[in-house]
Amino acid sequence: MQTLIVVNDPRDWPLAIDGIALVTARAYLTDPNYAKLGKVTVFNMCRSYRYQSTGYYVSLLAAARGHKPLPDITTIQDLKSQTIIRIASDEVDEYIQKSLAHIRSREFVLSIYFGRNVAKQHDKLSQHLFQQFQSPFLRAFFVYNEKNGKWFLQNINPIPAGEIPEEHLSFVVEVARDYFMGRRRVVKRRSHYRYDLAILHDPNDPEPPSNARALHHFMHAADSLGIDTELITRNDYGRLTEFDALFIRETTSVNHHTYRFSRRAAAKKLVVIDDPESILKCTNKVFLAELFEKNHIPAPKTVIVHKDNAGEIVEQLGLPCILKQPDSSFSQGVKKADTVEELRHQVGQFLEKSDLIIAQEFLPTEFDWRVGIFDRQPIFVCKYFMAAKHWQIIKRDAGGVKTDDGLFTTVPVEHAPDHLIRTALKAANLIGDGLYGVDIKQVGKKFYLIEINDNPNLDAGVEDQVLRDEFYLRIMRVFLRRIENKNERGQVW
Repeated sequence: MQTLIVVNDPRDWPLAIDGIALVTARAYLTDPNYAKLGKVTVFNMCRSYRYQSTGYYVSLLAAARGHKPLPDITTIQDLKSQTIIRIASDEVDEYIQKSLAHIRSREFVLSIYFGRNVAKQHDKLSQHLFQQFQSPFLRAFFVYNEKNGKWFLQNINPIPAGEIPEEHLSFVVEVARDYFMGRRRVVKRRSHYRYDLAILHDPNDPEPPSNARALHHFMHAADSLGIDTELITRNDYGRLTEFDALFIRETTSVNHHTYRFSRRAAAKKLVVIDDPESILKCTNKVFLAELFEKNHIPAPKTVIVHKDNAGEIVEQLGLPCILKQPDSSFSQGVKKADTVEELRHQVGQFLEKSDLIIAQEFLPTEFDWRVGIFDRQPIFVCKYFMAAKHWQIIKRDAGGVKTDDGLFTTVPVEHAPDHLIRTALKAANLIGDGLYGVDIKQVGKKFYLIEINDNPNLDAGVEDQVLRDEFYLRIMRVFLRRIENKNERGQVW
């Protein structure tokens, strides 16, 4: 991938780096040869990014040409948004407090050059802010809050290359050379691959949606198709535009960085699984309950509960019954009420967190079916059996820690009941063409839809037991096809 540094005036960039072209903004915007270039990273170091300025148009036209600008238009807009800045301040709060703990004034300004600061003690904070707002040079303004005794990020702005203090220039030259040399090593490593895939994961999650062996198999399958993969974490938010696709293998939630990753990837026209719409829909059981009813999909008798109808649950569903938080996952936020007293207590607790919750009739079964659907095709079928002497497949202690889980059996899709597969496909197709785990209970010959999960478990040794290596290849082939389709339409950058 070619790299361009775009400046208003070449004198604004006093550093020559082999293999990196220095281009004036006027030339980049008006010379048709630049529009014809293929994969290009554009470091926009113009003096201003204000709306409709030359710097603004450099990033805007780079996006239209399929180039990858830094900063991109989203980052330029984010730097103007107090809402985004507050979110960023919360995200890096730990680093803010550690970095500024010994500052005695009530205000502090931090200059960030490619994620570095002249004072090494501020490097971690600088790196995390650079990851949040990928712009070559940034100036962050912090204010101390007397009421809670904490620092917070008040504002963050790009620094025009021509306004770097003279005493910082030698340091900027050093970190810029390190940064670009590091990027060239990455580009060289990826040079024989056609595309780049990021896999978002949390290495510290005790119950990840894919275990380490599965992640390895995904990377191997992608490699065989000419896709380079990199495991990324929440700290790599600002790097998304380096990739062609994002595969989220971390438990998703709407008020969570996983949703922000998905939103940003979709906005940048990356192929993304899970897409933001699927996360929004699947993580809310109130939405799913309405969806099933409207589309006449058999489900356990369900009541959407609020404070005014909570007293009608027993009359409509009987006891025992199941209560669910709208955003519950991995058997957490799901309770069984056996008595009226338990019901009142649990409903009261749930309604403190959400104005609407779900109550369902209890259908005791030995196992739950799960049908994995991707790209509107079934890719696995599993029976998850209940944990010993428990009504769920996962048993947890009072603190929510998993203490036991049930056995499982993976079934070839062609051996599963036809009606099971049809029900799962009908339900998943109402959400989209992403990756879903459709949970279904079987009572006699009848099938009842429980929920549709985005981000389903894909573990080595469980869901892959029937297809083995082909399981991972099928998923990666969909990524490859979608990336190629977007490239053909000229939409990927």
